[in-house]
Amino acid sequence: MEEGNFCYRIDGKKAELSGYDGHGIRIVVPSQIEGYPVSRITRKAFLNKKDLYSVALPESIEEIGDWAFANCVGLMEISLPKREVRFGRAVFKNCGNLKRIVTRECNEEPELLAATVTLLDAYYLLDLPAAGSADWLGKWDNKLSAVLWTSDQEGYISQSVYGEEDYIGMDLEEYISERRKEKVRLAFLRLLHPRELAPVLKEELEALLRGFTRGSGGGETWQVLLGEYGDDREYYRLFAELSCINEENFDGILGDIGEDYPEMKAFFLKYWEEQHSAEDFFQGLEL
Repeated sequence: MEEGNFCYRIDGKKAELSGYDGHGIRIVVPSQIEGYPVSRITRKAFLNKKDLYSVALPESIEEIGDWAFANCVGLMEISLPKREVRFGRAVFKNCGNLKRIVTRECNEEPELLAATVTLLDAYYLLDLPAAGSADWLGKWDNKLSAVLWTSDQEGYISQSVYGEEDYIGMDLEEYISERRKEKVRLAFLRLLHPRELAPVLKEELEALLRGFTRGSGGGETWQVLLGEYGDDREYYRLFAELSCINEENFDGILGDIGEDYPEMKAFFLKYWEEQHSAEDFFQGLEL
C-alpha cells in the first residue's frame, strides 16, 4: 500500500491480517490478498497505531482478535459490514476518541454504536446486524440506566487498591467528578440521538444535565461542554435549550469561554437576548 505494508498469512483458503507497518491515517483493508478473502484481523494487528484516524474493513471480515485496535488513541471512525462479526477481548481498549462505528448500507446510529465500547463498556452491544433496531436501542438504554443509577463513589476503593492507571493519585472528590462526567457525556449523546428514547429516561437525562450545570453540583455538565464540545453547535444548543444557562451562571459562562469559542459565545448571547426579550414582552402584557 502507498501508506505502508500489511502483514498477513494464508490459512486454508482465507487470508488473515496480522499487522500493519506504516503511518497512514486512513486505512482501507483490501477484501482479498493473493486471491483469498481477508476474513480475520488477528490479535494486536493495529496495536498502538496512534496516528490512525479511520479504518474501513471489507465485507469478508468475520473476526477481529483481542486488542486488535487497542491504544489507537487517534482512531475516530471504523467502518464494518452489517453482518455478524466475532470480536475478541478489548478490541478497542483505550480508543477514547472513537466517535463512530459505521455499518454499511444502514443508518444504525453509529455514534451510539461507538459509545458501547468507549462509554458503556458493553461489548455485548457490538451486535452489528441488530444495531439501530428498536430492540437494540432498548438494550442500550437499559445499560445506560444501569450506569446512571450506579453510585458516583462505587468502585473507588477497588480502583485505589489495584492502582488502575486512570485513577492513580485521584482522591475521592476527583473520582466522583470523573464519574459524573461519564454520565454527562452519555446524557448529551443519547439526547442528541433520541430515536426510541422513552419519555421517562429523557426527563432523567435532561435533569442530570441541568443538575450539574455551572454553579450546580460540581459543574460537570459545563466542564464537559467547554472542555470537549466547544466547537459543536448541537451540544451547546442543547445545553441552552435545557435551561442550563440561568441568571446566576450566565456571566460566569461567558467569562469561562473568553476568546476560545467565539461561535458558542455569540450563540449564548443571542439566545439570552431572545429569551429575555420574550419574558419582557409577556411581562408587559401582564401589566
